[in-house]
Amino acid sequence: MEIEDHQLKKIFPNLSKEIIDSERSIEIHSIRSDTDVAEKKASTKRNLANYNPDIIDFIRRCDNNLQAAEIIDYMEKRSEITHKYALKLRQQLQKKGVRSFGSKKEEGYYSRADKL
Repeated sequence: MEIEDHQLKKIFPNLSKEIIDSERSIEIHSIRSDTDVAEKKASTKRNLANYNPDIIDFIRRCDNNLQAAEIIDYMEKRSEITHKYALKLRQQLQKKGVRSFGSKKEEGYYSRADKL
């Protein structure tokens, strides 16, 4: 279906404005390759009283790829993650870098987040 610009503006003024305005965008701060983990994280409430960080949380505290690789190796060695998941994480780290797991979690991140 093809629609003219003026028709789009008349029928869907807000959608038209969003399409035309290149300013509007959503910034993606992390990528989770395991959909089960991603869904679980997305549905978790912000209450951090009983929160148990996962490997992505630890990786997000890293300053560089080398530190993140060490975390992945350590968690795999302790059998806290599977070999298959470790391989996926290593691939993502190699291809996209440590920040592809999310923005850096600085000191005090959890105490600030718990207050939100």
